[in-house]
Amino acid sequence: MTTFVTSHVEPLPRPDEMPRRGVLLDAIPSADAVAQLPLLNELHDRAVACHTKVPASLELARELGAAAPMPQQGSTRALWQLLATLGCADLGVARIVEPHLDALAILDQAGAQSLNEDGSTWGVFAAQGPATPVTASASGNEWILNGDKPWCSLAASLSHALITARTKDGMQLFAVDLRHRGITTSQRPWQALGLTTVPSSGLSLRNVPAVAVGEPNWYVDRPGFAWGGAGVAAVWHGGAIAIARRLYQHCLSRTPDQIALWHLGTADQALWSATAAFHVAALTADAGPERTAGTSALTASRLRATVVGAAETVLKVAAHGMGPEPLAFEAVHAQRVADLELYLRQDHAERSLAHLGAGLLSDADASPVAPW
Repeated sequence: MTTFVTSHVEPLPRPDEMPRRGVLLDAIPSADAVAQLPLLNELHDRAVACHTKVPASLELARELGAAAPMPQQGSTRALWQLLATLGCADLGVARIVEPHLDALAILDQAGAQSLNEDGSTWGVFAAQGPATPVTASASGNEWILNGDKPWCSLAASLSHALITARTKDGMQLFAVDLRHRGITTSQRPWQALGLTTVPSSGLSLRNVPAVAVGEPNWYVDRPGFAWGGAGVAAVWHGGAIAIARRLYQHCLSRTPDQIALWHLGTADQALWSATAAFHVAALTADAGPERTAGTSALTASRLRATVVGAAETVLKVAAHGMGPEPLAFEAVHAQRVADLELYLRQDHAERSLAHLGAGLLSDADASPVAPW
């Protein structure tokens, strides 16, 4: 598959010559950005074709894993445009692809790329739950994992996963072959109407060999942790854009009154803010570790908060502006709304904003000046 890296092309095509299905994250699209649209449009159509087809979605994930840019290496915005395009096309497909790309980025950051075998498909299982936590113990030259891990999306369909486990020195990340006989899934019936093709199950690990990826606490302390969360936000943003596009078509289909125009303008303001935030955040991510020390987490938190607010605004004004008809009679729109509402709950809502506030005050002793 063609790589998603910008190239300079002149002149800009007219809007009617370049249909927009992919998602650009430029507040004012440049020639470089518009040049990517054919690739992004192709990706959009591939993702639509993968709808409800898990094997096809995993094959797309493998292809993109070999072609997509890594975050923080100069093309972060191109990566986020790829993820946003997937989210715009089909949130279920994006929910399958994004963790695979995130896992490959983590392995790259740890210098452990060799763990990614040809044909592997990856998940990242880091959630903690009330069940017996996963612990890791050293056994000679290898590690052994035991315990239960909740919220392991598509675990029965993947070949490998990065799993967090407790060690005597702190939380650590491990690579695990999910086909090992010591792993079983505990499937709770998936009742959600959203993300129906990506059910989440629990994993039970009993004497499962694992390979350490990074030192204790490295997984959450690395700058890439924050930027991985921004990649998820790019998927949310794409889903919100698809819903806003449906609202736009609704307004074109009739003479909009003042309230309809308010709905459309509100959606545009929200999405514009999020798009601008992606542009700024990508510049920060690609600036290099020596220039972003201490700012990665704060910038990524601001970005995620902006995207969540924008997505929730779009969901609201689309529902208010179009009423029940598309939710009742349009399968694609109704599924997209259900998918996005569930997917957004990966964010911790008010607690995420409280974490952002704590980040703003963390340097108050060194500089008591407000950051705005």
